[in-house]
Amino acid sequence: MQLTPVEKIDEIFIKRDDLFSFGGVSGGKVRTCEALARKAKLGLVTAGSRFSPQVNIVAHVAKALALACQIHTPQGELGPEVQEAVRLGANLIQHKAGYNSVIVARCKEAAEKTGYTEIPFGMECQEAIDQTSKQVENVPWDQVKRIVMPIGSGMSCAGVINGLFDLGIRKPILGIQVGADPYKRLDNYAPFLWKTYLTVEKSRHDYHKRLTDVRLSGILLDSIYESKCAEFIEPGDLFWIVGIRKSEMGE
Repeated sequence: MQLTPVEKIDEIFIKRDDLFSFGGVSGGKVRTCEALARKAKLGLVTAGSRFSPQVNIVAHVAKALALACQIHTPQGELGPEVQEAVRLGANLIQHKAGYNSVIVARCKEAAEKTGYTEIPFGMECQEAIDQTSKQVENVPWDQVKRIVMPIGSGMSCAGVINGLFDLGIRKPILGIQVGADPYKRLDNYAPFLWKTYLTVEKSRHDYHKRLTDVRLSGILLDSIYESKCAEFIEPGDLFWIVGIRKSEMGE
């Protein structure tokens, strides 16, 4: 597996998982999506919020692999990521009840009906753990004091904890919670001692609040996730950048 680079800029380290790219989209979740999509025969189906980057990731990966794509979101005004997915040819199905449980259930039903491969909501699957855990191998852990990273679904963080656990490395992690409660997924996918690694702090910003043009050492950060971590970075930290949404790349 190709390891994404670790950069040292001034007094911090930055894990550039946002530099993994496939099909015109970038980030650690793209790596997981590609791995799952390589096993598909007919198409891909996924669910996401109207502002989540996941549906656009899936649409781009599907197009790159010449697969059909179906996406499920709540009803309402579409964010730029969903709009772009539709422009790429994804079949959008919106649901009146906007709860995550509803769109996830409809996505699973669609996968069974169509034979498409489901890309799980929030990339909640063992593949995400396997893909992310290996990325800890090229970090200079003897120089890093702690890890700071955003927590959305919690799957990227669970992958990092698994990687540290496998290597026998103990480093504190500060996870900035952006969005829903990640504890159930961490319990399911992280090692049972994950609470001895991780401290979770909720972002003071609402999930839908975009912090535009936030940069760390010149690196543009995702307006929903990584941007809300910037205020917590201290000298000696490793900032783990999971990705950046397609609609903001190059801004």
